Amino acid sequence: MRPRECRARVEAVRRLSPEILEVDLRMEEPAALEFDAGQWVSVPFGPKTVRAYSIASTPQFPKVLTLCADVAPAGIGSEWFRGLEAGDQVRFKGPLGGFVFTRADPRCPLFVAEEIGIVPIRSMLTWLYATGFGRPATLAYWARDPDWLVYDAEFRSLVRRYPGFAYHPAVASTSDGPSDGASGLAAAVDRLVPDVTRRVAYVCGGESMIHRVRDVLVAKGLDRKSVKWEKFW
Repeated sequence: MRPRECRARVEAVRRLSPEILEVDLRMEEPAALEFDAGQWVSVPFGPKTVRAYSIASTPQFPKVLTLCADVAPAGIGSEWFRGLEAGDQVRFKGPLGGFVFTRADPRCPLFVAEEIGIVPIRSMLTWLYATGFGRPATLAYWARDPDWLVYDAEFRSLVRRYPGFAYHPAVASTSDGPSDGASGLAAAVDRLVPDVTRRVAYVCGGESMIHRVRDVLVAKGLDRKSVKWEKFW
């Protein structure tokens, strides 16, 4: 979809963890925003200053967008997001971004997320399984502690309802947990994907993690172009 200038109003604000907030935006102009799962919107903070926020909700509900953000950095975007209240008007541009799932691709997807990098992947997975996705899919999700596995309960619910979905969370705060997302997720992918035949990967999080995971998959024989990624930091 072509990006456009949009206006919405805050409908609800939820704190998912001490440092992660979710905001529901009721669209006003346009009344509904068509987008692809995995895309994001851009909020302006001046002539040359913008912040990007991935859409956590799915294309099935274009009249209300849900954004989710890590507000720990305490920068201009974090402070703005922290200050949002029901009734506030929000202006943004969207939808933007090409980190989207290609439904026509017959390969089985591997999703890899590091902390807040889960947001676009949550949109993809929720949308896929709500609309009759029949192929197996795997999610490897790393966080520093359980509070940062913000959609953990939803993914466990998907496991119970869809036998083809495999979910592998890991946290650094456990005694045997990986100390960082790059090494933890690279090791998880190495273990979970012995064969890359008919595989495609969607990886989102920090740059170091993306490179490590891609290197593991390419070493197993996966084409680099089959590793789709979105860098959050």
